Amino acid sequence: MNSTERVKRTILGLETDRQPIYGWVSANLSDEISAAYGSVANFEDRYEFDCAHIFGGPGAFKKEVLNQLRAENEEVTPDIVLESDIFTSPDIDATYKNIENAIAFHKQRGRFCYVQTPGFFEQFNSVFGIENQLLYLAMYPDELYELYKKQAEWTKVFADKCISLGADMVHFSDDWGAQNDMMFSPSMWKELIYPNMKTVIDHVHEKGVFASLHSDGCVMKVADGIAELGYDVVHPWQENAGMSYDVYLDKYSDRFAILGGVCVQSAIGLLPKDKLEAEIRRVFEKLRGKRWICCTTHYVQKHCSIEDLAFAYDLIYELARA
Repeated sequence: MNSTERVKRTILGLETDRQPIYGWVSANLSDEISAAYGSVANFEDRYEFDCAHIFGGPGAFKKEVLNQLRAENEEVTPDIVLESDIFTSPDIDATYKNIENAIAFHKQRGRFCYVQTPGFFEQFNSVFGIENQLLYLAMYPDELYELYKKQAEWTKVFADKCISLGADMVHFSDDWGAQNDMMFSPSMWKELIYPNMKTVIDHVHEKGVFASLHSDGCVMKVADGIAELGYDVVHPWQENAGMSYDVYLDKYSDRFAILGGVCVQSAIGLLPKDKLEAEIRRVFEKLRGKRWICCTTHYVQKHCSIEDLAFAYDLIYELARA
């Protein structure tokens, strides 16, 4: 069983030879990992990572159009953006070369490849800023709905391109949660996010691949909606933000898998080794054999030493095979 088969079977809730493992290790620690192991790729090979999280392809927005809007308007609001020609073409093959190369590299190692694309709220934060967009959800709901709809159509083409290159899953990053609650109301989420996201997830499923969600923080109030949308994987199911693994196991484990379990906010790089070991063992005891891919809850932070990173993954490597 190679890694792609192992991850697919885990997502589907089928028996596997061992627990799949992965980690978001590169963003803050690439230099340190490369100094210790020769490269991030060597680290991933050393611990036989089962997944590859791939970025790239075209950006959705024309920078020159956005810059012009900002130059011409004191405030760039959703109605102004809606009237502009802000979206790029997602249908240009040459802009996917980095994704093509990354998938080819990881498929040589048998890995399950998922390609990230922004969702809706997260995507338009780059246009409006998060504080403004939170206001605009109330002030311009119709205009935001239409912008999200345009983004959904763009994303369908982006997904098609990635799938044609061998992606096993399309990964939607759309942060909706703060540490203890949603950043905006569940009713707004249901009205603006849900219908547009549903069209994209259904499209991805029609193409025969999985769909996954990354949303930081507590999204418990829309967990039923996340299941109804048809996501196959949710990352990180953040336990320290009030999202209990017991609730997941009791209510959602027959609906989707979870990616996570190694918390970057409260465990790895923060706990002394004895407590970190106890925490990792606790999570394995609770989730081993379930629809769970062991992974960090986000990028490992800069304060994590290479010694702590290696300690954690030595243990994860061992427990995944126990």
